[in-house]
Formats: sequence, structure tokens, C-alpha cells
Amino acid sequence: MQLARALTGLTVIGTASRPETVEFARRMGAHHVVDHRAPLAKQLAEVAPGGVDFVFSTTGTDRNLAAYAEALTPFGRIVAIDDHDSLDIGVLKSKSIAFHWELMFTHSLFGTPNQVNQHRILDRVARLVDAGVVTTTANLDLGPVNAANLREAHRILESGTAIGKITLTGF
Repeated sequence: MQLARALTGLTVIGTASRPETVEFARRMGAHHVVDHRAPLAKQLAEVAPGGVDFVFSTTGTDRNLAAYAEALTPFGRIVAIDDHDSLDIGVLKSKSIAFHWELMFTHSLFGTPNQVNQHRILDRVARLVDAGVVTTTANLDLGPVNAANLREAHRILESGTAIGKITLTGF
């Protein structure tokens, strides 16, 4: 959300379901926030009656693909970073919606000739961080990596109450 807000003229719509996560999403750059636990297509239609042009999906793409297809404009685009065994992408065809996977390691895994682009992107993000335009999403550090802290991190994640990223630092 921060990068979309800082680097584009797009209206950024985030998702959250609790007051504290709605506030976090707004702090991270969302102009509007919809509840990911309620039907998305209806909420997106209220926020963007003409439809949305882009979806960046970090999780739940398989569960939300039909809602994305409904909300997207013809020739819209979805970028997903989560993993799936399968996706029924046929719902995208009538609007000619493009689906793009993104994996930050593709350039290095395949030794692509434009690997330096990853370096340029990270340099640009670093400049945004240094300028205070982009900030960390880390919200809770549980201390060193050990079994107890790993269990606590999993407990929080599984409870559905995490806000931002949970980190473990040191050994």
C-alpha cells in the first residue's frame, strides 16, 4: 500500500477487519479500507463504482478470485504473490483480465539478463525508506529465535489478531 500510494496516482484500497487493523491499513497508505471477512465485490463497488483497474493480492487469491473478477474493469490486472495448487482463472476471460505472478527470486533463479532491475528496485525502496516515505510493517518483535518465541509467533498468527509483521531477531 505504501509503495502504491507513494509511486502512483492510484486510489489505494486496503483490506482489514478490525478497528486496529483498519487504522494500520490507513497508516500504511490506504485511501479506503474494506472488510476482507465480508463479501468484497459489493464493498469494492461501493468504494469504486466504476470498478478497479488493478488488484495486488498477497493472500487468499484462490478464495477471492471471483470477487476480483467482478470488481475489475475490462482489461484489468491482478498481481498475486501467494501460492496455490490451482486457480480457476476462467472467471477472468470475459473481461480479458490479465493475471500475473510475482516472485522476487525469479531473476536470480533463472539468471535473467535484467537481474540488475531487482537491485534498482531495492535501491529505490531504500531511498523511500531513508526519506521517511515508506516505513516498516513490522509491528511486534518477540526477541530471539527459539522454540518458545516461534510458538508464540504461530499462536498470534493463528489467532488472527496480528497487525503488521511479527519478527524474531537474533539467536
